[in-house]
Amino acid sequence: METFFRYALALLISTVAGFQFVQVITRYVFETPVMGLEEVSIIPIMWLYILGSVNASREDTQIRANVLEIFLDTEKARRLLMVISESLSIIISAWLTWWAWDYFRYAFKVWKETPTLYLPTFIYECSLFLGLLLMTLYICMHLYKNLRVLFKGGAALNAPIGHDYPETTEVAEFQVLTEKQEGNRHD
Repeated sequence: METFFRYALALLISTVAGFQFVQVITRYVFETPVMGLEEVSIIPIMWLYILGSVNASREDTQIRANVLEIFLDTEKARRLLMVISESLSIIISAWLTWWAWDYFRYAFKVWKETPTLYLPTFIYECSLFLGLLLMTLYICMHLYKNLRVLFKGGAALNAPIGHDYPETTEVAEFQVLTEKQEGNRHD
């Protein structure tokens, strides 16, 4: 599956970049824009966004605000937080998938076409439903894995979490400031 996403996303982003390059050259160099290129370019753009989101769900690399993890001491507490988070994500994702299903049926029934090239808009409108459905399934898969780890138990779940913070300039500045404050206290 990773190979599919790697090549599909690379192909889509290359296609979008190529369309934009052609449009810039024809519009600003030759001063004659290509009619209908925007209509065609929306297809790989929509699929790129949606498949990128599905890939992030598959890899479990969505952007998260993991503020609560700082206060957790054990792997069990972290897994429990992940189960709660993924349960809420499933509820929201299922709700959005239901709405996308309604839109999918509407788009199929109406079968709109683009104004210049008469391409069926269903080609890119269906991406929303299919993407949300796949994202919901991947979230369910990650929830199942975390529940399995929690129910399996073991000593690893009670092990303390090592809070490793990335070495950034802000962390270095904070360390310098705390060292100065400790030095001033001892004087």
